[in-house]
Amino acid sequence: MLAALVALALTACSESSSAAGQALPAPSSNPDQVVAEVAGRQVTLKDVDAKWEEFDAAERARITQLLYQNRRNMLDQVVGDILIENAAKAANLSADAFVAQDAVKRAVPVTEAEVAQFFEANRDRTQGRTLEQLRGQIKDFLEGQRTLQARAQLVTELKAKNGAVKVMLDPPRYTVAVSASDPVRGAAAAPVTIVEFSDYQCPFCARVNPTIEQVRAAYGDKVKIIFKDFPLPNHPLAPKAAEAAHCAGEQGKYWEMHDRLFADQRALEVPQLKASALALGLDPAGFNQCLDSGKHAASVAAGYAQGEQMGVNSTPTLYINGRALVGAQPFEAFKQIIDEELARK
Repeated sequence: MLAALVALALTACSESSSAAGQALPAPSSNPDQVVAEVAGRQVTLKDVDAKWEEFDAAERARITQLLYQNRRNMLDQVVGDILIENAAKAANLSADAFVAQDAVKRAVPVTEAEVAQFFEANRDRTQGRTLEQLRGQIKDFLEGQRTLQARAQLVTELKAKNGAVKVMLDPPRYTVAVSASDPVRGAAAAPVTIVEFSDYQCPFCARVNPTIEQVRAAYGDKVKIIFKDFPLPNHPLAPKAAEAAHCAGEQGKYWEMHDRLFADQRALEVPQLKASALALGLDPAGFNQCLDSGKHAASVAAGYAQGEQMGVNSTPTLYINGRALVGAQPFEAFKQIIDEELARK
């Protein structure tokens, strides 16, 4: 039953989850470490990583990102623990008592409506279980999430008061090749670039779209968005929908079609795509000829191939100045990375 709730908390569409739970290799941070000697010749960790990159760049990227994310999560926990300990000491309380006292101020009970909403939003992962069967577990899960959120809010406030927190753990960065034909939103000279690999049939991609709009509203010319097609093989309507967006782009309305497709993912069949083009005021003859001919099919396939080579295996996968962010993450997750990137400029 617990595994079912873990599945309910997923934030990304994927082809397969078979890689989940694999053990990480014992890490070393020194690329010049000698890891073997052969006939008097030394082999360094850098040599091994270069061969790994050549042999399986996708798997190396996945492992590297997973290692960083776990380290960063634990670093944030350690930083939070220190801030809480210091604040608790100043208040003459134990750390546990300080957190409990603060949590009472922020406590918001989980309602039956929220339990039902969570169940409905994740019905396809319930494996046939009913709301009655899962109600208690869902409520416990949501209450646990609220507890974590309350602690995170407390730590955020303590960081603002402290003003001396500096994170120096370097994140992995990936070079994402872009071309002049990639759809772009935002100022060309923006200091932060977000490259999004996405799928028009993926519900999590639709969920993250309003968050990206929130990012654009909050940061303006400091951020630009580049969209990459990554139609998953298990989403048969996604490739043609991606082509439809590019066909609309030929008439200057790529982003209007992009937003419309995510706003109604029930309308991705070809006749519905053509109806959407009409609703957007596009020339129907030109749009229909473009869509029916498969003119942009190769471009869509190239986006998928590029993402696969980089290690993308779920959508949405975003790269913020080369830093990976996977899934329909909340605005706060984007904000943390963007603020860190702006602080580096």
